[in-house]
Amino acid sequence: MSEAITRTGRFFEDFAVGDVYRCRYGRTVTESDNIAFTLLTNNTNQIHFNNDYGARTPFGRCLVNSTLTLAVATGMGVEDISENGFALGWDEVRMPNPLFPGDTLYSESEVLEVRESRSNPTQGIVTVSTRGYKQDGTVVIRFKRTVMVWKREHAPAYLPAPVDAAGR
Repeated sequence: MSEAITRTGRFFEDFAVGDVYRCRYGRTVTESDNIAFTLLTNNTNQIHFNNDYGARTPFGRCLVNSTLTLAVATGMGVEDISENGFALGWDEVRMPNPLFPGDTLYSESEVLEVRESRSNPTQGIVTVSTRGYKQDGTVVIRFKRTVMVWKREHAPAYLPAPVDAAGR
């Protein structure tokens, strides 16, 4: 009997400069998502949760919280970029156009740099440029993200080995 292996994300050896990873799904950001995230993070800017106020702005309605847009676009790239690593930082975050509640966000990331870690030989550093765009193709966010990624042979195990009833 063979064991089925699920997708485990990319390891350091799997990255090459110029690779482009497009998230396979879109994520519609709802008004509830936006309000909950905004209030959870103690953001008091009413443009994210007060429809009356939002209607009186040049946008004519509420905007999706920019850090929610960043979080969703980042999350959409985890399977391809950082599932086997952890974030080192975000740079050059730009929001060229607004995202509104009800819009669907899509994302793609291009690998800009791949290098060995100078401090840890079991990992490497990968930098990507990500762009998030909505259903009509309008880019709503661009950023660079740098992650520390495990080399395949040094990665921690995903699951512990099963133990039978006898403890073996």
